Amino acid sequence: MTSFETGGDAGLAGGSGPDGDFGLLSPVSASPLVAALTGDRAVLAAVLDVEAAWAAVLEEAGLAPAGSAAVVAAAADVRRYDVADLAVRAQGGGNPVIPLLADLRDQVISLDAAGSGAVRAVHASLTSQDVLDTALMLLAAGAVRTLRAELAAAATALAGLAEAHRQTLCVGRSLTQHSLPYSFGLRAAQWFAGLAAAARRLEALELPVQTGGAAGTLAAGTLLTGGAGLSGGAGPAAGTLSPFDLADRLAARLGLTPVPAPWHTNRLAVTALGDALTAVTDAAGKIAADVLFLSRPEVAELAEPRAAGRGVSSAMPQKQNPVLSVLIRSAALQSPNLAAQLHLAAANFNDERPDGAWHSEWAALRQLLRLALGAAGQLRELAEGLQVFPDAMRRNLDLAGPLLLSEAVNAAVAPLLDSPGDGAGSGRTGKQRLQAVVDETLQAPAGEQAGTYRRLLRAAVPGDLLADRRLEELLDPANYLGQAAEITRRILAAYPEYAGARLLQNGASRG
Repeated sequence: MTSFETGGDAGLAGGSGPDGDFGLLSPVSASPLVAALTGDRAVLAAVLDVEAAWAAVLEEAGLAPAGSAAVVAAAADVRRYDVADLAVRAQGGGNPVIPLLADLRDQVISLDAAGSGAVRAVHASLTSQDVLDTALMLLAAGAVRTLRAELAAAATALAGLAEAHRQTLCVGRSLTQHSLPYSFGLRAAQWFAGLAAAARRLEALELPVQTGGAAGTLAAGTLLTGGAGLSGGAGPAAGTLSPFDLADRLAARLGLTPVPAPWHTNRLAVTALGDALTAVTDAAGKIAADVLFLSRPEVAELAEPRAAGRGVSSAMPQKQNPVLSVLIRSAALQSPNLAAQLHLAAANFNDERPDGAWHSEWAALRQLLRLALGAAGQLRELAEGLQVFPDAMRRNLDLAGPLLLSEAVNAAVAPLLDSPGDGAGSGRTGKQRLQAVVDETLQAPAGEQAGTYRRLLRAAVPGDLLADRRLEELLDPANYLGQAAEITRRILAAYPEYAGARLLQNGASRG
């Protein structure tokens, strides 16, 4: 069971009724928690939160009738609204804010028993894009908080694998072929580095508030703060506050980033968010791709954690499919196109309010949030329960035998064979002679290449030039790991907030 399967309220799934979208065709993100954070009901709640916060800002500034904030807050209870009905009615104005405002105003009027005129505080000086942009940033803020927690847990687990397997030998692969001796600790450290870097991008995100008004000039806000109060006369803040001050106060209330100016047609905040989410699925996808290969039966170096009912086949009882990695990879394959959609929209934000580009952002951004959240939850369980089989790693490393060390042999032995007076060289350099050994070895059947390489190498290099003991040292993969352990240590040290103090202390003592 993934960490997401136990969270949230199933009744909020998609914010829809029995015919709603529960993620049947998107299992990577089908969980109550993901739905609660990003579903239609969550979007609606974010829009209502923005409207309620704005009313509070206006009342606090003396620009709305006393008591307005409390009435609007009571009316902004998401349970008062029919999400499915709002979605259909949104077709009338092109966005869900317009029909919601009609319903919200009705609710405020019905709840305003004192007749304070609180309805005048609803949406005052704002436009639909202000509210929906801010609501989507608010929705993203909540999702990103949960996402960061999942990534931190997954990264910490990967750091633990990197530390535990610093000296675990395995084979490195290049263009599908065995390349050089490697360590599983370094492989896990590289996974960790990608995930930790993506998590840092999320931390650095700025999710801004939006209050530009109808055309992004703050014209209505200027009237409001200049004395055209909502209660029939100039409030105490008239002339002392600007619409920029109100925007900053809204940002503070919602926990969003204040901005120097409206950004209706400058969509960097949206594309930056999309890119950061895609970086998460990129990093997770790399890990999943490696696990998918390394858990194949013929490789068998890793295995996913087991759970009842997971990895089963509808036809083959013996199968244990690596479903966590499959789902993570499915998210990684979808995300780049969604991020590209955000960039395509940003490049086509014509005029001061675009005709379709803005609308095309919404679903892409929300799906990116869902995919990143789903992938992170699956990845956390994968990293925390990954099974590692060092013996299988050594078996696969030994498949290539000493031929895998030909680079090390060439570096150490070629200069010895370049010495003058060695008739065996007969005009060929030491490097050319050693390459001939490799070429002849590769003509042998795969199962015989290890022995063939040793025999031909020994014959090509006189014992007086290279003693047997030195030759065996050159052919020991443990002696050709370069700086693998130090690279692992440096990677973990570069992200101390995810590696954990204990791991860093262990690495320092080893370093």
